[in-house]
Amino acid sequence: MTIDAYLLCLKGILVREVLRFLKQRERFLAALVRPLVWLFVFAAGFRAALGVSIIPPYETYITYEVYIVPGLIGMIQLFNGMQSSLSMVYDREMGSMRILMVTPLPRWYLLTCKLLAGAAVSILQAYTFLVIAALFGITLPAIGYVAVLPALVLSGLMLGAVGLLLSSTIRQLENFAGIMNFVIFPTFFLSSALYPLWKMQESSVVLHRICQFNPFTHAVELIRFALYGRVAPVALGITLLSLALFLALAIYGYSPAKAMMQRRAGTGGG
Repeated sequence: MTIDAYLLCLKGILVREVLRFLKQRERFLAALVRPLVWLFVFAAGFRAALGVSIIPPYETYITYEVYIVPGLIGMIQLFNGMQSSLSMVYDREMGSMRILMVTPLPRWYLLTCKLLAGAAVSILQAYTFLVIAALFGITLPAIGYVAVLPALVLSGLMLGAVGLLLSSTIRQLENFAGIMNFVIFPTFFLSSALYPLWKMQESSVVLHRICQFNPFTHAVELIRFALYGRVAPVALGITLLSLALFLALAIYGYSPAKAMMQRRAGTGGG
């Protein structure tokens, strides 16, 4: 296969995913309404509990609404990762995924292209959310809107890889909704998306430890620091390692060898 064939495949999958997202207006609105509700409504209760200002890791006083913006961006990417994996399960049931997988290109490359396309959609959603937040006076340093792009790419790929891994293990579409809720809400609430880890530690040391081991926490911190033009080395390293692990497991989950072993096990059990 030539390089042109690889690039054509990437372009085709990327354009297909972006166009499908833009045509699904309900999905686009839902992706924005959910974090905006948390930003303008749910934040009021937390602000009353935590105070008007808190001290985040970068040692500047900011309002609670500004503090949770990175967490809500992470929420957007987390939900998008789950939605992308849902589409993978749907495509597999309808047959289009099977057609894609039998192309001459390596399967790991096809899955990586799907992952990149999903991350691109999540970045589009994230920047739209930032624009709407800015229109309501919730702004960040100008450099942050540019510096956050690499962080969004990395976090989007990592969270998309989680969804890709789930889609490799789920065969029926109707089972996916329950799994999504089981993954999304513990992942989101047991992180630093809504409140600082030191606030969590005051409440429970055990929950604080769980939050520290949650990859989503480090994806959020990576975005949070990037929005202020800074790098969080620990968050960067853990996010990269998590991406490599989840992607490797997802590629193995979609491997023909695993599918063959499952069919043999099913036949033997029958």
